Amino acid sequence: MPILLPKNYPYSDKLRRKGVFVMSNTRGREQKIRPLKIGILNLMPTLEATEVQLMGMLANTPLQVRLVLIMMQTDHRKVEDLPHLKEFYARFEDVKDEKFDGMIITGAPVEKLPFEKVDYWKDLSSFMEHTKKNVFSTVHICWGAQAGLYYHYGIEKTLMDHKLSGIFPHTLLHKSYDNPFTRGFDDRFLVPHSRYTMIDIDAVKAIDELEILDESYFAGPHIIASKDGRQVFLNGHWEYDRGTLMKEYERDRAIKSTMPPFNYFVADKPEFGVEVTWKAHANLFYSNWLNFVYQGTTYDLEEISNL
Repeated sequence: MPILLPKNYPYSDKLRRKGVFVMSNTRGREQKIRPLKIGILNLMPTLEATEVQLMGMLANTPLQVRLVLIMMQTDHRKVEDLPHLKEFYARFEDVKDEKFDGMIITGAPVEKLPFEKVDYWKDLSSFMEHTKKNVFSTVHICWGAQAGLYYHYGIEKTLMDHKLSGIFPHTLLHKSYDNPFTRGFDDRFLVPHSRYTMIDIDAVKAIDELEILDESYFAGPHIIASKDGRQVFLNGHWEYDRGTLMKEYERDRAIKSTMPPFNYFVADKPEFGVEVTWKAHANLFYSNWLNFVYQGTTYDLEEISNL
């Protein structure tokens, strides 16, 4: 949220250089305010859990958010989820002419497949094309980030020898206030990861339009963003709750022998329980993103296409 200050306040520029959103009292009185319209394209099979996790991330600012839940086709959905989808979700066809302040595209358990082999890839491609002109800023998560980097920039993913699972340390590559998405971050922070694939980091570095905001020796970068902030790619799962990786570990272990998630259990022993170490920065990122959207979007959503 902005700080309203007198127009001639002497330290306004200094505050802006530190990433503080400063607004004059005059502009504040004239400003029109409405709820931010945020869409969530939910591709995860854990329908309820993903909804609740992301809503929790979006509810931590004073900003009002009007949420629109969106789905692709339902062929891959569990039968018991269909009534919930029918009542609370819109199909892409229903919203393809609408504009949004922000959009979140989730991950999906299809990362081992080539993108074009995913049965809803054509529809998803149309959706991502739609976001370029009709959404002020889009956040892509995990496989959604890989899909977005591939669709928008042609960046491939590579299959790893083993699953990357756990809580991994990341280091900022710049001062926290140099980018609106990392404002207030510590130099090091933790991120949950759960995937079998990596993006081609050299291909990312070759694209001048993209900026890598952090790095991890084990997990690679987490936050990649276009320099205008309109496309944001999160390679991990900041939205995960305390028990999410535990459930994935138990599911995987039931199929074959597997290592516990790294740095997740207390003393790396499942019997000691889970230590939550990533939520503060997760909430801070989504607060920063919503503030970025709030600062940059238009009061009249129809004007977003002109930005």
